[in-house]
Amino acid sequence: MNPLAHTVRLPGSAPRRVLACGAYLKNRACLIDGDQVHWSALHGDLGDPESRRALAQSVDALLAQARGPLDAVAHDLHPDFYSTHSASTLAQRLDVPAVGVQHHHAHIAVVLAEHGITAPVIGLALDGMGMGTDGAAWGGEVLLVGDAAQSIKTEMAEEPAEIQAWQRLDHLAPLAMPGGDMAAREPWRMAASVLFALGRGAEIEARFTPMVGPAAKTVHAMLERGVNCPRTSSTGRWFDAAAGALGISVRQSHEAEAAMALEQLAGDWLAQHPDFSFPWTSLDLHPVVADLFTLQGPGSAALARGAAQFHLALAAGLAHSAIAAAAQHGVRHVVLGGGCLANRVLVHALRATLERAGLQVLQPQIAGCGDEGLALGQAWVAARSTGAFSAAAASGSPIFDLET
Repeated sequence: MNPLAHTVRLPGSAPRRVLACGAYLKNRACLIDGDQVHWSALHGDLGDPESRRALAQSVDALLAQARGPLDAVAHDLHPDFYSTHSASTLAQRLDVPAVGVQHHHAHIAVVLAEHGITAPVIGLALDGMGMGTDGAAWGGEVLLVGDAAQSIKTEMAEEPAEIQAWQRLDHLAPLAMPGGDMAAREPWRMAASVLFALGRGAEIEARFTPMVGPAAKTVHAMLERGVNCPRTSSTGRWFDAAAGALGISVRQSHEAEAAMALEQLAGDWLAQHPDFSFPWTSLDLHPVVADLFTLQGPGSAALARGAAQFHLALAAGLAHSAIAAAAQHGVRHVVLGGGCLANRVLVHALRATLERAGLQVLQPQIAGCGDEGLALGQAWVAARSTGAFSAAAASGSPIFDLET
């Protein structure tokens, strides 16, 4: 993927001209104008003031490329993202709606835009986190996304707004994140969360104090009291839990370090054991990770087998849910999206199982599977949402899912 500003052509034309401000991490913006997507350069983390300035400059540059006035500005649902604030400010300036698009819906919509898919699809959106419509951190989602418009009247709208319909069908079992965002940087916390959920909280201090000191007692107390322990269905946090359980990652020095170490172990082991399988039909991985706590030991071949077991169980559970959903809804396509698609072991296992079931599997081609491509999905959803956007949409409220 080219990190610099450039233009690509889509197989289908968007009915509306929309500028999208993208995500918070790996931020980049885009303008969808007919069948053309004008991309900004990659800005990076919007916590950096220089990245914020770069986004503002890119928005102005994209506006200058537009062949006519915008119909909307799209953004993530998270109200505190700088990109959300930028979108709202721009929408007010141009007197157009600011349209909030749920993070994982947008991941799937990236692929719909790139492949020109108009039929309903089952989407597997797998990443570190994105805010759900319930305010919780999602990230291991099974979605039904359809291109056909759905007429929904919101509490704030006098007239119904037609939107791109989508629904959350299933998700990975939620995990508590002791310490909130700190748990994403310290995988041992996610492993401790699994132990506590299994009724084995008494093991937390004995197991982790030698690695992290008094923090183990603190985390145990947090889990017992339910203090600062938001819950998440994130695929990334499940990878962290598995890595923490195996003892291969205590603290991460960079994003997805634990998941990449786990993938390396699994890939090497599976290359030597190509016939290994691990049948699993559930999106609850607590029992799978429970087994990993018995495999700790430096240099042990059992660690690699455990890493492989986790990957195959995760893929099998997701595929089982997607296959059942596709049959129930008469869908032929399964779309994969989200940053966890960078994991080749997971993707290979997922694709193999889904394709054996006769389903066509689609992935991002150009935009990228992670948040660097999210703006295209945001813009596509907003562009395919017909009618005058409702007062709710104009105020920055989300494009509502079918569960509401």
